[in-house]
Amino acid sequence: MAGDPQVETATVRRYFGTDGVRGVVGEDLTVELVEKLARAATIWSNSGRVFVGRDTRASGVELEEAFARGVVEAGGVAVLGGVLPTPAVALLALDLGVVITASHNPPQYNGVKFFDHHGRKLPDAVELEIEALMDAKTSGGGVIDRVEVATDSYLEHILERFGSDLSGLKLAVDCANGAYSGIAPKAFSRLGAEVIAIADEPDGVNINDGCGATDLSLLSRTVVENECDFGVAFDGDGDRMLAVTGGGEPVDGDQILAILTLHLGVELVAVTKMTNLGFHKLMREHGIRVLTTDVGDRYVLEALWREQGLLGGEQSGHIIYLKDHVTGDGLAAALLLCSALGGRTLAEAAAVMPRYAQVKRNLHIEGELPRSAMVEAEQLNAELDGRARVLVRPSGTEPVVRLLAEAETPIEAENLCGRIELLVRRELGQSS
Repeated sequence: MAGDPQVETATVRRYFGTDGVRGVVGEDLTVELVEKLARAATIWSNSGRVFVGRDTRASGVELEEAFARGVVEAGGVAVLGGVLPTPAVALLALDLGVVITASHNPPQYNGVKFFDHHGRKLPDAVELEIEALMDAKTSGGGVIDRVEVATDSYLEHILERFGSDLSGLKLAVDCANGAYSGIAPKAFSRLGAEVIAIADEPDGVNINDGCGATDLSLLSRTVVENECDFGVAFDGDGDRMLAVTGGGEPVDGDQILAILTLHLGVELVAVTKMTNLGFHKLMREHGIRVLTTDVGDRYVLEALWREQGLLGGEQSGHIIYLKDHVTGDGLAAALLLCSALGGRTLAEAAAVMPRYAQVKRNLHIEGELPRSAMVEAEQLNAELDGRARVLVRPSGTEPVVRLLAEAETPIEAENLCGRIELLVRRELGQSS
């Protein structure tokens, strides 16, 4: 694969996964666990000020209260901002920033994401330190504050730094019934676009339900039926953004990142090992250096900080541009995409990147993924010699193994995925 070697992450944590702590509310994620996490994180921050936001899940209110209690028990100050997109919390972080969210997961899930005082996601080593403090003694003495202007200050920041004149643009905006509800449509309207907002009425249980970046079907229908120029969709907490063309065809994070890379004129871009081979081919043609990391936007961010880069992202829709920001931001990415089109349709702009066919499957797993399954994938990739590839990785948020096969044709990719699935099932002791 083009670019620098993949960055591996091997730290084992008990509660933290790829992006914070996450689980089904009342099962994997309890009020007691959230309160303990809050105490530990506050102790780690020297009993500092913790800015807390949440998405629109019904469970968020109770979990926000639990987190605030934990901060108070550890002598800190919990500053509650209410419903906010994750990138807003990163920008507004105090000694810590925390979001009660399960991002793109279904409504029954929730979780806790952490940012340091720079708005950066915590590295593995810090998460281990926090886990080690979860049973530490505390003496109380903290307080809770509430703020009402966080949404306004965030929106002004994004419009000022990423906005452009969108007059004449007709756009469908899918808010996933999440944290961007009421915010994203307003942003595009203020910049002059004609906006059709969908999935913009959260009720606590409809977040990511048949809408948003995890299901583009509603957006696609809306764009076609209303003859929109194109459409954008966010996930529940607003750190992902995907799009559909005027014809209703999906445009993934790799294609969006390709458009932005060429438009912004960067010399370096960071991606993950899920990124399409066609993206790497395009970057080679333009002499742009590619850093390839493990899956997860936090690892993309770490690579950008380390190499002093500005732009990176994931196929899933995490788009990161660190000029005037500290993390990935779905709304900022959507506004950058609008300005990058330069009079082209989205379909024309996306066509710049050749796309290799990808086939993905998930296998349920109990326990750890055997090393032998990874060896099978490595041996198959050696056999393929760069013409195509397979990828086997455990999910950081669900009890599944994710399989990916990529090749020039759909048939070859399908055959490869079937082949690696059989090999992995054999190592897992599963029947096909």
